[in-house]
Amino acid sequence: MRDTELFQLALGLSSPWQVSSSEFNLEQKRLDIKIDFPRGSSFSCPECNQAELKAYDTVEKTWRHLNFFQHEAYLTARVPRVDCPQCGVRLINNIPWARRDSGFTLLFEAMIMTLVKSMPVKTVASFVDEYDTRIWRIIHHYVDQGREQADHSQVTHVGVDETSSKRGHNYVSLFVDLKKATILFATDGKDASTVKRFQQDLIAHKGDPDSISEFCSDMSPAFIKGVADRFPKAHLTFDKFHIMKIINEAVDEVRRQEQKERPELAKTRYIWLKNKNNLKKTQIETLEKLQVKKLNLKTSRAYHIRLNFQDFFTQPIETAESFLNKWYFWATHSRLQPIKKAAYTIKRHWNGVLRWFHSRINNGMLEGFNSLVQSAKARARGYRTNRNLIAMIYLIGGKLNFGLPM
Repeated sequence: MRDTELFQLALGLSSPWQVSSSEFNLEQKRLDIKIDFPRGSSFSCPECNQAELKAYDTVEKTWRHLNFFQHEAYLTARVPRVDCPQCGVRLINNIPWARRDSGFTLLFEAMIMTLVKSMPVKTVASFVDEYDTRIWRIIHHYVDQGREQADHSQVTHVGVDETSSKRGHNYVSLFVDLKKATILFATDGKDASTVKRFQQDLIAHKGDPDSISEFCSDMSPAFIKGVADRFPKAHLTFDKFHIMKIINEAVDEVRRQEQKERPELAKTRYIWLKNKNNLKKTQIETLEKLQVKKLNLKTSRAYHIRLNFQDFFTQPIETAESFLNKWYFWATHSRLQPIKKAAYTIKRHWNGVLRWFHSRINNGMLEGFNSLVQSAKARARGYRTNRNLIAMIYLIGGKLNFGLPM
């Protein structure tokens, strides 16, 4: 079998395209494959699709292909222009091995999109010996294309949370389909306008704001206002992990204040914040010593209020509100200012806290995505722009269909 026939089969070319020649340069570590078409071949107009048009002239183009062993490989072809009676002279753009205006073949881009899911873009760029800006152009093209095809018509349960994009107060908000564990939308900022942009994006992808029956978020006033304004038919559930974070922060504040007069509390922070079954043996022993009644530690009282609140989420729906009322009375009469402040916060968001017993949703899934995003950001040592970060977020959790050959 001749080399042209071998490459013809390997590339999967069909009529009228055919491999006309190949050249291997050992010094340059490069394989060049030339593709042509027989004289008299006909093509379709790229604009109106009129068929059986002969080539008017040709333009030579080159695309980088998958490596031939350790050597770079390139495809070069005479791409015809056709003279359409309706549209005039047009360059055909339905090349079967590459997309329009790309300097890479589809298979090369498929490899890139596979690698960037698990490797930093700079590492991929170095691996394939290309500028990382060219790699980002590939990523943005397919992410944008995949998002255009996304269908959000079945979305009913949404979670929203923010993730840091850079040092300082720079954030990206993530909106997730809680039923399908899919990132629906990512956008700059964490104010109420992010919810407005999500609503617009949802509509653009066949979604219906009135079909969103459940929303889950933290107690951010911006998210609360955004959901109330843009999704009036949705019930808002406050994320129980965020609620517990508020209680934990209150316990820790009590410890830090008391530690100034009670040095035995030094280096005990995580003992009071973790559940007992997650503590080491030495930590359990320390906890038991500090909980002795004669010590009368304020931190110990705060700790028991925290443990009692955890039991709230195990209550049957019929007794949940009465349990929360009793806990609220205890917390607000504890004479522990941080605990009282946390209790007042719970009171201001009462309905959203109790909504959990109906919706049973939380943002644990979002925390998982957030962890993956921050891990990818750390490996890449950050991204130059939020647009790059958002593209990576969609790659990690968007479940987009890129339509690439595999």
